[in-house]
Amino acid sequence: MNTSTDTSHGNSLAGINQGRLFFGSCMSLISTAVVFGVVTSMMGDLKNVFALTNTEVGWVAGATIWGFTISIFVFGPLCDAIGMRRLLRFAFICHIIGPLLMIFAQNFGQGFWALFAGALITSLGNGTVEAVCNPLVATVYPDRKTEKLNQFHVWFPGGIVIGGLAAFFLGQVEAGFWEGFPLACWQTKLALVFVPTLIYGVLFTGQSFPATERVQSGLSAGDMFKATFFRPLFLVLFFCMGITASLELGPGRWMETVMGKTMEITFSMENAGILILVFGSTLMAVLRFFAGPVVHKLSPTGLLVLSVILSGLGLFMLSYASGPIAIIASATVFYVGVCYFWPTMLGVTSERVPKGGALALGLMGGWGMAVVGIITVPVMGWIIDVYGHEKIPFQEAKTCIQQAAELLPQVLESEGEKADRAIEPAIELVNEVNTSIEEKGLLPEVQTAKALRSISKYAADSEAGGKAEELVKRADEYGAPFSFRWVACSAAVLILLFGGMYLRDRAKGGYQAEKI
Repeated sequence: MNTSTDTSHGNSLAGINQGRLFFGSCMSLISTAVVFGVVTSMMGDLKNVFALTNTEVGWVAGATIWGFTISIFVFGPLCDAIGMRRLLRFAFICHIIGPLLMIFAQNFGQGFWALFAGALITSLGNGTVEAVCNPLVATVYPDRKTEKLNQFHVWFPGGIVIGGLAAFFLGQVEAGFWEGFPLACWQTKLALVFVPTLIYGVLFTGQSFPATERVQSGLSAGDMFKATFFRPLFLVLFFCMGITASLELGPGRWMETVMGKTMEITFSMENAGILILVFGSTLMAVLRFFAGPVVHKLSPTGLLVLSVILSGLGLFMLSYASGPIAIIASATVFYVGVCYFWPTMLGVTSERVPKGGALALGLMGGWGMAVVGIITVPVMGWIIDVYGHEKIPFQEAKTCIQQAAELLPQVLESEGEKADRAIEPAIELVNEVNTSIEEKGLLPEVQTAKALRSISKYAADSEAGGKAEELVKRADEYGAPFSFRWVACSAAVLILLFGGMYLRDRAKGGYQAEKI
C-alpha cells in the first residue's frame, strides 16, 4: 500500500496517509454497492415474508436509493463546515443501524415501515459516502484525479458483484439449514453489508483528513452557487441526469422480477435474476477501468449519445429476451450502454461547469438518485401491478378470496397469541376485496394482488393459499417486462438532448473543457 505523501502541494497533505484513506474510501463504496446488490436479490423474499405489493417493495427498494439524495444535498456543500471525519462516522453509524432495523423488521407489526425506515437510514449512509469520498480522493491525489476517481468508482459495480454473488450463493444453501440458524436467508444476505462497513470503520479510525480541494483553491461558496444555479447548461444536464440514472439504476432493482421466470427455467434457481446483475456489474467494472481511451476517442458528449442508444435498445431487448443466449446478448448491450453514464455525466458537469465544484457534482449525484428512488423504482413496481392485474382471472380470484375470508380468521384463532401481528390487517384487506367482489363485481387494482399475497403467506398449506401464490406469480410474470419497456422509452428524450450537444460541439470544432 502506498502511504507516501505528495509534498509538491505544500503542507496540505502533511501527515495524510493517502493509501489508507483511499482504501477506506473504496471499502465504504463497496458497502453502498453491497446494499444495492443484496436488496435486489431479496425483493422476492420481502414480498413473501411481509405480504407486500410490488409498489410497496418498490418504495422499500427505492428508499435505499433516494435517501442518498438527502445526505448528498445536505452534506455535500457542508463537507468543509462539518468535517470529513464526522461525516464518515455518521455514514458508519447509518450502515450499522439501517440494516439492523430491516433485519428485525418482523418485530414491528406488518414490517413495511420498519423496512422503509431501515432502507432510508442505510441510504443516508450511502449518500454521505459519496458526498465525502469524491472530494477526499480528489484532494489526496491532486495530480492523479481522473485516474484515482476512476479506480474509486470501479468499486460500485465491483461491490455489486461481491454482494450479489455472496447473496446468490447464500440463496442456494439448502432450506433446512435456515431452520436452525438465528437469521433467515434474506436477513443473512442483508447482514453481508456489515463486513465492508466494519473494515472501513477500522481504516478511517485515527486518521488525519485534509481540507477539501475547494477550500485549498480559494473558490468562495458564493461563486460556486452562482456558477451552478445560473448556468442553463447545468440545468439541462441536471434534467438529463434524472433520466440517465433511471436507465442505469432503475431496472437493476427489478431485474430478478423481470428475468426470474426465464432464468428459473434455464438454471432451476428462484433468485437467478441476480446473475444478470452480477454479469452486468462485472462488465461495467472492467469497462470503467478502461474509460480513459474510450472517452478520448469519442468525446464525452459523443459517448453519451452512443450510451443512450445502446441502453435503450438493450433494455427493450431484455424485456422480450427468453433463453440464455438472448438474455446474455441483451444484457451485454444494456450494460455497455449504461456503464459510462454516471462518471461521464459527472465529468461533463465538472468540465463544462467547473466553478460549480462540489455543489454541482453533489446536486447531480443526489438528483439522479432521488429520481430513481422516489419516481422510477416505485413507478416500475406500480406498472408491474397495473399490467399484472389484467392477468388475474376474476372467477379464480373470487373463489380463492372467498375461501380465505372464512379460513384466515380460523388461522388467527388457532394460533392465538403466537399469531403474526400482520394477520389481522391481512384479514381486513381480504374482507375489503371480498366485499368489492360481491357488491361491485370487480377485482380492485393493487389491493387484489396484495390480498392474494397475504393468503399465500398465512394460508400457505391450504388450497386457497396455493391458488393465491399461483395467481400472483402469473400476474408478476406478465406485468414485469412492461416496466422495462416504459423506462426504455425515456431514451428517446436523451437522444435528442445529447445529440444536440454533440452536434453543437462539432460545429465549434470539437468538445472543449472550460477553465476556472
